[in-house]
Amino acid sequence: MQERAIETDIVLIDIIDFSRLEMSKQLELITFLSQSYRKMIRKLLENSDIPLEKMLQGIIPTGDGFYCILHPKLKGFGPILGLSFNHFSDYIAKEYPYFKGIRVAVHTGKIHQFEDILGQENFVGDGLNECARYVEMKNMVANTVFISDTAFNSLETFLSDHEDFSDLLKKCEFRCSALHTFHDKHEILRNGYLIWMRQGGIISPPKQDWLTPKRKNHAI
Repeated sequence: MQERAIETDIVLIDIIDFSRLEMSKQLELITFLSQSYRKMIRKLLENSDIPLEKMLQGIIPTGDGFYCILHPKLKGFGPILGLSFNHFSDYIAKEYPYFKGIRVAVHTGKIHQFEDILGQENFVGDGLNECARYVEMKNMVANTVFISDTAFNSLETFLSDHEDFSDLLKKCEFRCSALHTFHDKHEILRNGYLIWMRQGGIISPPKQDWLTPKRKNHAI
């Protein structure tokens, strides 16, 4: 068990109306999604020349999707990864007409790592629960990602440290809404922003020389 909490970006992928599908369609869809996202992540790693553990510390399945736990060194990249997942889902929709898309939420929060019953690394903590609340935002529209106010602050810091990514987002016509405020199902006030790219793409993380954050990168 790791006593010290990890603060990092958490990306939640929620498959719209997944639980309403017939079991055979659930299996068909989740199999294709898993294979497709695995290829996408592999491509990101190849482009950035980094191992998986330097990008993702873990992936946690949920009933209708999964969480991605980013490496703390990539804090601020979570919203960009969320946009990449959203863009890639457009291709999946062409393969399966009953696939209604995904909701994506990103939050910078704290989690703890622990060893589960099977001896595998797993995660628990407020950060996961808080991230789940942001997919409840009712004004979320297609092809957008909802990011918490803490994730927004992390994104700003990341773009300040990586000016090439700021330039790349401008080329992709990155957009950010005004601040949205809503009460979650526990009546807790939540704040965040909708983000999207008018020219979508899949963007790789920076090549990780841990001492020199500013590196050139390109969309796939």
